[in-house]
Amino acid sequence: MSAHNGDGCALVTGGTRGIGAAIAERLQQEGWNVARLGRTSGDVQADVGDAEQVKAAFDAVHERFGPVLVLVNNAGVRHDGLAIRMPDEEWQEVVDTNLTGAFNCTRRALNDMLSARWGRIVNVSSVVAERGNPGQANYAAAKAGLLGFTRTVAREMAKRGVTCNAITPGFIDTDMTADLGDGIADAVPAGRVGRPEEVAAAVAFLVSEEAAYVNGATLSVDGGLGA
Repeated sequence: MSAHNGDGCALVTGGTRGIGAAIAERLQQEGWNVARLGRTSGDVQADVGDAEQVKAAFDAVHERFGPVLVLVNNAGVRHDGLAIRMPDEEWQEVVDTNLTGAFNCTRRALNDMLSARWGRIVNVSSVVAERGNPGQANYAAAKAGLLGFTRTVAREMAKRGVTCNAITPGFIDTDMTADLGDGIADAVPAGRVGRPEEVAAAVAFLVSEEAAYVNGATLSVDGGLGA
């Protein structure tokens, strides 16, 4: 448990289902006051790709939960298709949500973290950020961009008591991967898909006091898929 749990809250974007819901639940168990942000549900609602909606959401979070000292940028969408045939809007929505959304939320949260001289940012990227995946040019580009963003924020904030790390989940058993078929476990060295709780455990470590010297890192939770 962090000494800062009572001073502020943890905000989890895309926190109402799948990996995000598991992360929110785990952080609550760790003693954090957790605000779940979703596009259409949750404690606060916003399209993270829209800077004005994010500003309004942070105002609402401040009022109800206090300053944001832990931020988990987990909100994500997929629109799969070959690059040559990908419509403009399917490229844009994936980049806006998965990459620009993390920027919009991080920029807001850093004000609170700098005031507290303590903060934890965890960006949920993906195994495809580092290995590519046919049919996911938009998703892979956004998730790879998130890794560069993570490392840059880590270097900018390191002296201020704020860390910024990324995790790269592999195939995790959620509704977002339900359409990928039964054979996906065969591609994983571990021989199975992961559980959302296993990703949540990695996040819980990265936001802990014990992880104060872990900064700019990418932690894979993928059963060896990216190895």
